[in-house]
Amino acid sequence: MKDSNDIVRILSKFMSDSPLNKVEELNNMIIFDEPLVAIASADDILFQRLKETVAVGEHHLTPMEWLPEAKTVISYFLPFSPSVRESNYRNDERPSREWLYGRIEGENLNNAMKDHLAEKIKEADGKVLIPPKDSRCKTIDNRSSWSERHIAYIAGLGTFSLSKSIITKKGCAGRFSSIITNLPLVTTEHNYHDLYGYCNQCGVCIDRCPVQAITREGKKHPPCEDFINKTKVIYSPRYGCGKCQTAVPCEAGIPVI
Repeated sequence: MKDSNDIVRILSKFMSDSPLNKVEELNNMIIFDEPLVAIASADDILFQRLKETVAVGEHHLTPMEWLPEAKTVISYFLPFSPSVRESNYRNDERPSREWLYGRIEGENLNNAMKDHLAEKIKEADGKVLIPPKDSRCKTIDNRSSWSERHIAYIAGLGTFSLSKSIITKKGCAGRFSSIITNLPLVTTEHNYHDLYGYCNQCGVCIDRCPVQAITREGKKHPPCEDFINKTKVIYSPRYGCGKCQTAVPCEAGIPVI
């Protein structure tokens, strides 16, 4: 295990072999397409900067605070399949059934994938830590002590959008995860230098948001969170929205700047 290509092969094989990437109730709908992987150095100065109030906050832990022997951080993106994305194009407050399954059943696959990758790292005589599964992981004022989106930005997967999603080469509609390890993997070069480098500021996501939580000045998280909580009641045990990530130019790729 040397670089991101090795990680892609591990994740892709697991995804193709796992029944969790299909939803039998929805005609065996495929949830995720092939993953993207990027790797950051554990001592990247940007991890320390996440402790600033304008970023996440002082409660955000650096890789070496999670795992003292940490050398690298693996970040990956699981893009939703066209079936999941396109089902959610309706311009209303109702998340599609396919999107809800993608959000929840897809996360089941994501969690199983993290465990599988962790085992592969251990087989390579590496140490590993998965922050969301650690008891120290907590959320304060809607900001986690390990922000998957910020980790993805630092690793080189992509940049933020007006909706605060991360835009990757395969778009923003999908799920992110990361793992900290002491393996000295080859890191990924950034091809951007701006938080919003991939966002063309088109504003389509502003109109797509059912509760008008997105503006040119930023995203108001409370109305977004309140809306998601309502979907938990209506669509339990599933929940979600995803309107700002679908039927937008950055849905499945980097938009034209």
